[in-house]
Order: sequence, then structure tokens, then C-alpha cells
Amino acid sequence: MSLISSDVVPSQIAQLPWRVLLLVIAIGLFGLVVLYSAASGHIDPWASSQGKRFVVFLAMAIILSRIPESFWALSALPMYAVTLLMLIVVELLGAVAGGSQRWLDLGFIRLQPSELMKPVIVLAMARFYEMLPAGEIRRFGAVWPGIVLVGLPAALVMLQPDLGTALMITAGGITVMFLAGIPLRLFIGGALGLAVSVPIVVNYVLHDYQRNRVLVFLDPESDPLGTGYHISQSKIAIGSGGWFGKGFLQGTQSHLDYLPEGHTDFALATMMEEWGLMGGIFLIVAFGLLIKWGIGVSVRATSRFARLTAAALSATIFYYVAINMAMVMGLAPVVGVPLPLISFGGTAQMTFMICLGILMSIDRQNRRVTRW
Repeated sequence: MSLISSDVVPSQIAQLPWRVLLLVIAIGLFGLVVLYSAASGHIDPWASSQGKRFVVFLAMAIILSRIPESFWALSALPMYAVTLLMLIVVELLGAVAGGSQRWLDLGFIRLQPSELMKPVIVLAMARFYEMLPAGEIRRFGAVWPGIVLVGLPAALVMLQPDLGTALMITAGGITVMFLAGIPLRLFIGGALGLAVSVPIVVNYVLHDYQRNRVLVFLDPESDPLGTGYHISQSKIAIGSGGWFGKGFLQGTQSHLDYLPEGHTDFALATMMEEWGLMGGIFLIVAFGLLIKWGIGVSVRATSRFARLTAAALSATIFYYVAINMAMVMGLAPVVGVPLPLISFGGTAQMTFMICLGILMSIDRQNRRVTRW
């Protein structure tokens, strides 16, 4: 329901879900405050560029909200094919930075196709299971195409290498399969198979730095000045913040450069050192309300495609938040998943806004049908 009356402003603006938009703006502004502090009280180099991107991507989300739900259904599989092709091109011609080959350099922008695949895999899987006859959902013919749809992009992303993004793509696709009604015994069998294959994956599939991160997660004190340095300093920053934090611009771990990546993957630790547990609770509640709204959009949806898409996109936002927070607090291995709107960087912010725009598009369609 809108907070603005259509008698005062144009109906296109009044019909926007302003409660959700104001919530997103509040999270985004808080993220700018965190980045301002991470730069020791300077708007450059992080807060200014993050703020500009936030405005652009929020406008993009609002534009996406005007696109009919039918467009997403019809274009889901073509978008998947194009994005998969871009991932293949990345392997052949992609730009290399920081030891990873993840970007397409288009001159005016460096595009990371793996980030686009996070919402696209949800759309493609939802479209596939919408077209599948209800009687086929519990047969093997409903399982192997989904595994292929998820496995191809996940494998290409692992080659970049980017474990965190590959996990996010896999989680989004598996979420759609679960919600579509694939038998639970298959998920249990898959989980058991994964558990058995973990030693093989750790020893023969993961890169050395990825393997070290897993080993440090299992034994954080094994290398406190090497591979475990990030997580050790993150825990110190979070713990020293206490209930209410040290105060704005008073953090020491980030300002004295003890905390690596304090403006990107570990921005949450930077925030909690200065804002304490209360700052963390604010973010958990804010993202929780946003995810709750997304689930509500799924419940109110009138088509199978819309229900699956809205629920899985909400789950994608949840995975972003849950994995990053668990990683920063030492409850999960460091896999390079940022916290949307808080961590510096445009890729996660773009993906988050695409998810938000599609959710608002489905919500808009639901409200139109309800009125009629």
C-alpha cells in the first residue's frame, strides 16, 4: 500500500511501494555513513561514488518496477542464454584483476556477468518449472534440466575463480527447485552426497587460498597473522564495539588499518565497532522487513512464475545478508560475499536493485489484479 495519495501526485509515483523504498533508502544512507567513517571522515573515495551509484541503481529499480510481469516470464530463458554466453566470453577474453578473471571491459563500464546471473538464474528456473506440467514435477525429468541450468553457470564462475558467487547462483537455483515441489528425498540425498564429496572438493577442486580459508574457519587460531588475519581482526572489531559501539568516527581497527577490507566485505565489522550491537540489530531488522515484504509479494502473486520468482529473489537477498554476516563473525568461511548497500562496490548493489525492481514489478501486477 502506498503512503502517498494519487490526488496529490501522479498515480505512477503514488502507486510505488514507498514503505519499501524508504526502508531501502534508510539502509543505503546508513551504508554511506559507514563508508564515510571507513575513510576516516572523508566522503572520498568511497562514500561519494557509492552514493552516486545508489541513486542511479535506485532509479533503475523503479524503472524495472514498471515492466509487466509477463515480460520477465517471456524473456527469462533468453536472458539466461545471453548471460551464460557472457560468462563463456569472460573465460576467453575477460579482464583480469586481483588474480581473478571476472569482468568484461566494455570501455565505459566493467561488467561482471556472474552478478547478473544471480537474479537471472531465478527467473530461468521459475520459468522452466512454470512450463513443466504439474504431473511431471516429482519425476526425474523435472530434476536433471534444473541441475544443468544451475550447474553450467556455477561451474563457469568457479573457473574465474569466485566461490562466493558460485554458491549464491547455486543457492538461488536450488531454492526455486525446492519451492517448485521437487521431492524432499532428493535434497536429502544431494546433501549427503555433498557431505561425502567435501574432502575431495577441498583437496582437489578449490584453489589454495580457498582451501586455506576453509581450514582457518575450522581452526581460527592456526594462522592468526596469515590467512586467519582478516577474521581475527573482524572479531576484535565487533567485540570491542560492545552494545552501543565506540562512537561515530571513533573506531580503531579500521582507522588504524588493522582491519583489511573494512569498506568492502568486512564493512559490517567497521560499522559494529562504532555502532555496536544496536547497529547490527538495526540492519538485521531492516533487511528482515525487506525480506518479509518480498515473501508477502510471493504469497499474493497470482501466477506460479511470479510466486517462485518473488520467493527465490527474497531468498537471494537473505543469502547475501546471512552469508556476509556469518562470514564477518567467523561463523562461515570467508567467501567474498558483500553486504548489499553497506559494502563498497557497484556489483552487489546493482544485483540487489535488480532483485528489488523485479519484486516491485510483481507486486505492482498483484495490486492491479486485486483492484480489478
